[in-house]
Amino acid sequence: MACEIVLRVNGISHRLDVEPWWTLLDVLRDQLDLIGVKEGCGAGDCGACTVLIDGQAVNSCLMLAHRAEGHEITTIEGLARGAQLHPIQQAFVEEGAVQCGFCTPGMVLAAKALLDENPRPTEPEIRAAIAGNLCRCTGYAKIVSAIQLAAGRMAAESEATR
Repeated sequence: MACEIVLRVNGISHRLDVEPWWTLLDVLRDQLDLIGVKEGCGAGDCGACTVLIDGQAVNSCLMLAHRAEGHEITTIEGLARGAQLHPIQQAFVEEGAVQCGFCTPGMVLAAKALLDENPRPTEPEIRAAIAGNLCRCTGYAKIVSAIQLAAGRMAAESEATR
């Protein structure tokens, strides 16, 4: 028996009828066509389905959709502002951290959660923050480098606006 919920995704409220067992991943992809959220393992092990819930990185394959009601959900589609990539996205492109692209949305969102909490993380802190996101294409060096580049740029921008 479906129930009606309201999800706030990327700043927009959506009124949806969902089944009680539907995951947030299912609703984002199948109801809202936000296909940047990927299903990898379906068990919370790979991070491909990472989204931000109130700024915290969450595996959307493990969260029932109705549990996200009343929270701010951010997907990879919500980071760029028009044609202007978010600094983390731009750094991933510049550092060659985007290869097949399957893990990239989850990696970028995990990085965003980290940098919002810790604007100047160390390399071990970066590696710990992305540890739940698997990439089969790289040895993570370019991903870590991209996050370091973004951290520096975002910190400099923050200091310039003070």
